[in-house]
Amino acid sequence: MNRKQKMIKKTAKRAKARLNKHTAPTIKKYVSKAERAEQQAKLEAEAAEQALLATEGTAEADLSAADTAETNEEKAKPAS
Repeated sequence: MNRKQKMIKKTAKRAKARLNKHTAPTIKKYVSKAERAEQQAKLEAEAAEQALLATEGTAEADLSAADTAETNEEKAKPAS
């Protein structure tokens, strides 16, 4: 193999290596127990808030349904 062929072989090998490059997986930083507890508490607080809002929405719907029923009864009483 002469010198020119060696150079071509080497450049081809380098080009192939460039194509085969892989990215290293991202390293996740260490999360301490305290940080995990904080994150869990935040998630639980958000879930409780969502549940509270959902129950308030159903309570308001129940109240509005009860108000309409009372007004219907009131309308019926003066008519009799």
